[in-house]
Amino acid sequence: MEDHTQHHDHHARGSHGPGHGTDDDHVVHSHGQHAGHSTAMFKDRFWLTLALSVPVVYFSPMFGHLLGYLPPDFPGAAWIPPLLGTMIFFYGGMPFLKGGLNELKSRQPGMMLLIGMAISVAFVASWVTSLGIGGFELDFWWELALLVAIMLLGHWIEMRALGSAQGALDALAALLPDEAERITDAGTETVGVSELRTGDTLLVRSGARMPADGVVVDGQAEFDESMITGESKTVLRSAGDPVVAGTVATDNTIRVRVTAIGDDTALAGIQRLVAEAQASSSKAQALADRAAAFLFYFAAGAGVITFIVWSLLGSVPEAVTRTVTVLVIACPHALGLAIPLVIAISTEQAARAGVLIKNRMALERMRTIDVVLFDKTGTLTKGEPELKDVAAADGVSREELLALASAVEADSEHPVARAIVRAARDQGLDVPLATGFSSMTGRGVRATVDGRDVAVGGPALLRELGVVEPAVLAATTKAWMDRGAAVLHVLDGNRVLGAVSLEDAVREESRQAVAALQNRGIRVAMITGDARQVAAAVGSELKIDEIFAEVLPTDKDKKVAELQGRGLKVAMVGDGVNDSPALARAEVGIAIGAGTDVAMESAGVVLAGNDPRAVLSMVDLSRAAYRKMWQNLVWATGYNVISVPLAAGVLAFAGVVLSPAAGAVLMSISTVVVALNAQLLRRIKLNPAQVR
Repeated sequence: MEDHTQHHDHHARGSHGPGHGTDDDHVVHSHGQHAGHSTAMFKDRFWLTLALSVPVVYFSPMFGHLLGYLPPDFPGAAWIPPLLGTMIFFYGGMPFLKGGLNELKSRQPGMMLLIGMAISVAFVASWVTSLGIGGFELDFWWELALLVAIMLLGHWIEMRALGSAQGALDALAALLPDEAERITDAGTETVGVSELRTGDTLLVRSGARMPADGVVVDGQAEFDESMITGESKTVLRSAGDPVVAGTVATDNTIRVRVTAIGDDTALAGIQRLVAEAQASSSKAQALADRAAAFLFYFAAGAGVITFIVWSLLGSVPEAVTRTVTVLVIACPHALGLAIPLVIAISTEQAARAGVLIKNRMALERMRTIDVVLFDKTGTLTKGEPELKDVAAADGVSREELLALASAVEADSEHPVARAIVRAARDQGLDVPLATGFSSMTGRGVRATVDGRDVAVGGPALLRELGVVEPAVLAATTKAWMDRGAAVLHVLDGNRVLGAVSLEDAVREESRQAVAALQNRGIRVAMITGDARQVAAAVGSELKIDEIFAEVLPTDKDKKVAELQGRGLKVAMVGDGVNDSPALARAEVGIAIGAGTDVAMESAGVVLAGNDPRAVLSMVDLSRAAYRKMWQNLVWATGYNVISVPLAAGVLAFAGVVLSPAAGAVLMSISTVVVALNAQLLRRIKLNPAQVR
């Protein structure tokens, strides 16, 4: 069994790291319809296109007729819309033209091709009219201008939204200071963080942020780790304790030896996890892609039929008008935004709550989970011993007994010793000074306290000394051992003064997590290699539904398979290397405590801290995100299916016609609705401390 205390001290790390995130205005997407396009590019093109569109629209006879005014008439006035419209087509429309061409080359027709086709048809038709060729009345300059402007606006809004979904990454860089104070033989020197090396000793002043991972070598300070773990309460770090880059020493100056720098720090590892989450694909995304492909062929077919039918009816200009409108309306742009934005915002929200989603499939599957299987040690429990009870012999008080035990154990570094000393300190006991400390391997420790030879040890010590504990004590200690507790006796010479019991402490958060999961209709199971009585004691305390005890590390994944064999969908929560196969086998693997552990590689989700209540954040977020995905899919797809026939002119006989500009406005409204609906996910509160 690994040292879980060390594991959690070392791995309880947070949701932010030194990011490679870019400025919001320069987010570049590497795939899909925005390949090579940045937020700044769409913004700049939108504002210039909008400025050029104003005179194009104002000088348009058709627009003037619609609003009941006559555009100014002076020599050359008629050429203002064509000239400025051409600039708009090539400047504002270039991202769509290039994107459409790329989609043609890759034989993957999609949204950019539809936009490119629409503006190209409008451009050609308008020039034909402006040059007086064929006598067509296809003056679409104002529609072209508005179409390009509105499309650019829609893309800018989308890119800004997608860019803000990178917020968790953008915030990572801010967690590291630019400089550090390195201690040298001559004093201290200020150096850039990039100049630090493993083994350097740093001076970290009160209020300063840790520039790297390290171990405290001198002094102690209360550390604010809220940006890492989400826990607002400060944590005392003293000599020998690890500290993590990005955390803040709040009250004292300490010296720290650097143990990890740059890409090796916890923050860098976590940054990679968040980036991984942003880039991963998902089943629901594939569903959206299939819907977009269907709508493309639907639109292309509708466009061809529209042109043929209206041409057969003897109205070629109307055929062109209707075809252009179909191509505008049918662009499934909102559909392309429907799922990615929900996932991106969910990933960001989760990261802010200390839940790092490595695999987006894990987010989608979490809503379907039937049972959450927790590893016991270090997950439901603290993974370190805690004083549970004290029993004193006749004539000895419990306080005196604990003070004596603490005095003897004060110089020991054993986890059991630390638990006893901590308990005495927490109770405010007056602990006497011990001298002559010595350790008896496998039996216990001894020291001289106020002239008395006091020893603290387990059953092996009693056997070695040939001492029998009093019957009244024996009944109590037997009950402790039946629970699986570790029992230590305190002896003065050969006299047994009393005994203390130590157990792996159950996290208070675990009680809340188990109850909250059960309230959501999810069963809770526990798996451990510990003895049945130990597991039963913890299971009873937490009211767990099912317990797997005395399970060998290599058999943990078999228990996951056993649950799956019953038709249950399993989320496995663990923290150790030996949990990795089970994490990989479960529908959702959740590693608790972020680090470089093999468990993290096997898990789809990493809880940045060690709070099991964060599992509830995953459940709630998964359910909310799924609702948003379907709301957006239904809206985007339904909008297109209903609008395309209208754009084709099926209700033209009733006087209902949809112009390209009106189509562009409606389509952009659809896009904005989808984006705003996804933004509502930000209202979800994922604070583990507030789970119910």
